[in-house]
Amino acid sequence: MHIHILGICGTFMGSLAQLAKALGHRVSGCDANVYPPMSTQLEAAGIEMFEGFGLEQFTDRPDLVVIGNAMSRGNPAVEYVLDRGIAYTSGPQWLCDYLLQDKWVLAVSGTHGKTTTASMLTWILEYADFEPGYLIGGVPGNFEHSARLGKSDFFVVEADEYDSAFFDKRSKFVHYRPRTLIINNLEYDHADIFPDLHAIQTQFHHLVRTVPSCGTILYPTEPAITEVIDRGCWSETQILGTDWTASLLDDSGAEFDIYFKDELIGRVRWNLSGKHNVNNGLAAVAAARTIGLDPAVACQALCEFKGVKRRMEQLANFADIAIYDDFAHHPTAIQTTLEGLRAKIKEERIVAIIELRSNTMKSGVHNRELAQAAQSADVVLWYQAGDDHDNLTSIVHHSPVAAKRCNSIDDIVELVPTLISGKTHVVVMSNGGFGGIHKKLIAKLSEDRW
Repeated sequence: MHIHILGICGTFMGSLAQLAKALGHRVSGCDANVYPPMSTQLEAAGIEMFEGFGLEQFTDRPDLVVIGNAMSRGNPAVEYVLDRGIAYTSGPQWLCDYLLQDKWVLAVSGTHGKTTTASMLTWILEYADFEPGYLIGGVPGNFEHSARLGKSDFFVVEADEYDSAFFDKRSKFVHYRPRTLIINNLEYDHADIFPDLHAIQTQFHHLVRTVPSCGTILYPTEPAITEVIDRGCWSETQILGTDWTASLLDDSGAEFDIYFKDELIGRVRWNLSGKHNVNNGLAAVAAARTIGLDPAVACQALCEFKGVKRRMEQLANFADIAIYDDFAHHPTAIQTTLEGLRAKIKEERIVAIIELRSNTMKSGVHNRELAQAAQSADVVLWYQAGDDHDNLTSIVHHSPVAAKRCNSIDDIVELVPTLISGKTHVVVMSNGGFGGIHKKLIAKLSEDRW
């Protein structure tokens, strides 16, 4: 079958393309911006790509078009597919129809920690020789790629609540039909498609409805999640924080014990920090047990977990400066990440550089929370592309720590060296490329040190 993908360079769609290729299909695709690292991965997989949405890409008519959720009516390629009556589907629906049938799907959902938890769970299964398939919205440190078919009946998927396509406004995750479901947490996000938290809870309950009675749902007792479960649940539930608990042996979260129903099952020592990562690890161990994997083995696996690219990934480390890249899209994610770093480095200096890029953060609904989220830093530099800086002005005004609004990336690069004092940790936080600021900062700080 010839499958053509509209919007192929996103993490999800690019991973799906590689899975389709591995299944033996001929795969091609297009996107507005075709650039590394995804373009490199796709080229290496033998996938033909077109820049833009011109109609020349349809010279060889595909058997099926998979339409990404960034595509909308009015797009030339979309209109061509509809007008010519070419068969089409969404990415999540394709995954359901062509790959997840007859699989034991382990789905990781929630507002935060999906990529990290899914990466942990996949690594645990790999460590225990289960050889799982997976699709993750990032690149796990223990693997070379963000997706693979695997060699077993188990498939780990990062289960996103964002909508599936312009013609299917259900959340992606309702297509996955998990037998093991993690709900890490639940907060208001995606202000561009959800009017309020209640609307998101409705989608999560649609997900709960798809879990079979022989399946298991793992979740903490957060009010927003409990309200979802209380709408109706037909599966076994295990409570993270009650049935499963973690006892910190180090304030930074670098070492902790895991208990199941008050019985010690294992100890984890790793290079990660933060209570949020401890919670992620706890959920991954609990999920692995649902397929019969020994939790003690799961703990051993976590000791060798290498993290995920763009999740507090250290990019450079000079004598007195460490530079990190972190994928931050929500106040809670910013807060827990910086708190984890603070617990680890104690009194050393933190400079946080935060870009408002997600639709929710730019909307202003989280301004007050954003100001408080960065309080573990010593100084915060806030940036938002474009001319509308009202959000930044409000956030800086309410900041409990030193904060500054920056109007350009170049301004940030010039300012950071003046903020270095003693051992300093520079954390760049954005859910996008941030204009290549990481390389510019490393070049500038390296130049200053030499």
